[in-house]
Amino acid sequence: MTWGITLILLSIIAVPSLLLSKKPNAKELLEKIEPYQGWIGFVFFCWGVWGIISAVLNIGWLTTFPIWWITLLVGNIIEAVLGFMLGFGLINKFILSKNEAAKEKANRMREKLAPKQGKLGIIGLIVGAWMIVASFIFI
Repeated sequence: MTWGITLILLSIIAVPSLLLSKKPNAKELLEKIEPYQGWIGFVFFCWGVWGIISAVLNIGWLTTFPIWWITLLVGNIIEAVLGFMLGFGLINKFILSKNEAAKEKANRMREKLAPKQGKLGIIGLIVGAWMIVASFIFI
């Protein structure tokens, strides 16, 4: 359930235009979060990568809980990608700053993913909700 809740929270941050159309005071909230967006993204990127590693380490669940394992893997991939997109500045500064080739590759990946951030955020909301429901059904 924790994986789903964190994915929903990250997706809400990643889809500001959707929030602004639904709640008039959401702009103020998003402006308060904006200075911390890089750190939030970085933390969620690490959390998503850890979730992917966790899913791979528990690949045995694929035989007993295939839907839950696939849900866990997909949710964490989305979380890692959204976290990467939101925390790109910090990731670039702390992790990729010493390797120019990796930095250039990350910039190209960011350029490809940036236009898809809103759609990925909506998918993240759906997958996050499913992760919560699936955690009650399968575990």
